[in-house]
Amino acid sequence: MTKEEKIKRFEEMNKEVVPGQIVCAGSSLMEMFPVEELVKEKQIDMIIYNRGIGGFITDELLENIDTCILDLKPSKLFINIGTNDLSNPDITIAQMIDHYDQILCQVKDALPDVKLYLMAYYPINYDAATEEMKPCLLVRTNQKIADANTAVEELAKKHHAKYININDPLKDENGNLKAEYTIEGMHIKEEGYRAIFPEFIRYAME
Repeated sequence: MTKEEKIKRFEEMNKEVVPGQIVCAGSSLMEMFPVEELVKEKQIDMIIYNRGIGGFITDELLENIDTCILDLKPSKLFINIGTNDLSNPDITIAQMIDHYDQILCQVKDALPDVKLYLMAYYPINYDAATEEMKPCLLVRTNQKIADANTAVEELAKKHHAKYININDPLKDENGNLKAEYTIEGMHIKEEGYRAIFPEFIRYAME
């Protein structure tokens, strides 16, 4: 399904949403997090809408902010956007943060009472990467991710948001994404998401 098809699908789904719930927004690392399914499976009395769209960079979320965030009128927003910017050598961390800042400004203007949770970017594992993925991970290194996380933490302070880092269960002893949890060095298998879900839901239930 293309990004455009996903946006159209979300526009339809948004007609049925209950306002004031929890929304997750971002790119593929958010889209692939099976939060809606895990909440049902664990019989947690809570509605979470996942509006992550694979491939999104920060300015694409900005362009589609109504469909992915504002139209749902969330009480809490979990956001993980920017890792695809980090994969592009032509986009600086400062440029990414500028777009991210604009997203948060628009969210707060429209939804002044929303609680914001800015999620730390997940680590990668170059050694466990497929040959196709390795060139990307030479750009999107764990050092660059760490630098970007520092910048996101500062952005959270600026917006009185919570910066949350739930990555510990995903990391091996060297701070890389555990090989058994990754699909191709970057994206995360369901088992990896299950490992971080208890910490995620703790914030969701605050």
